[in-house]
Amino acid sequence: MTEIDKLAFALYHFAGLSEEDFRLSENFWFPKEYKKGEFYNLQGNVCSYLGFIVDGVFRSYVINGDTGEEKNVFLYSANGFVVSFKSFLNQIPCDYFTQALTNASIIFIRHADLISLYQQSHQWEKFGRLLAQAAFNVTMTRVEGFLLKSPEERYLDLMKEHPDIFSNVPLYHISSYLGIQGPSLSRIRKKISGK
Repeated sequence: MTEIDKLAFALYHFAGLSEEDFRLSENFWFPKEYKKGEFYNLQGNVCSYLGFIVDGVFRSYVINGDTGEEKNVFLYSANGFVVSFKSFLNQIPCDYFTQALTNASIIFIRHADLISLYQQSHQWEKFGRLLAQAAFNVTMTRVEGFLLKSPEERYLDLMKEHPDIFSNVPLYHISSYLGIQGPSLSRIRKKISGK
């Protein structure tokens, strides 16, 4: 399956985009490769494109101005979208950095081209609505996870959402994302593997 076929398949399952609707967009998608550590978007820059991840893992993070500590906010993995959504949607500067945690490849579409598709097709409008809902759900799940769930429950959620992440990403990034210290993550992993 080619990269564009993977994208068409994912969009069909995500938003029910037909082959005809997808064809409207084919000339708007472009491949891009990232080396581990390269930035998808910088804090303070406007996120001008939406990426579909063919392979690899990305993170969004902030830096504590007092301590210099990095705090992972979001993780993105293969067959999902990577985007600084508020920045992309409103075309305003982004509040965080988004960086490749592994070598990665994406297929991206520019903001202006996606807006053009919304105007051409109700199915693309539906895609935009579902994308916004997905971004809202991810954000609310993160907030509620910290308010209502234990670190172990957050770990299990991460395993379900990003099953391959543990073999690709250093544990300190996972600890940061879960909001726990490394030794606590080791205890959780040991407890779960013993079940």
